[in-house]
Amino acid sequence: MLVELGLHSVAEPFRKRPNVWLAVLGYALLGAGLGALSLWAFPGHLTREGWPRLLNLVLTPVLAGLAMAWLGRWRARRGDPVLRIDRFAYGYLFALAVALVRFNFAG
Repeated sequence: MLVELGLHSVAEPFRKRPNVWLAVLGYALLGAGLGALSLWAFPGHLTREGWPRLLNLVLTPVLAGLAMAWLGRWRARRGDPVLRIDRFAYGYLFALAVALVRFNFAG
């Protein structure tokens, strides 16, 4: 049952009218998966130990969320469809999941 919920939540962000909570879970799972995949390519930490690593954990998801919100506004002005990830909260959540996996499991 948990596997089915996980699969539904990963597919949810791509549906036309997704359930918000399943989309949140889907972006978190996709971010965690990308974080795990990045560990294969870059197994070590990308920042020094101590406060730079913590600053990266806090600041990078905020910057990613702001970038996604900017991209969403840019798309809306051009008349292009705005994706769900083109909002601050979803971009932040996705980047936070990537950062948390890297923070905890990078060597």
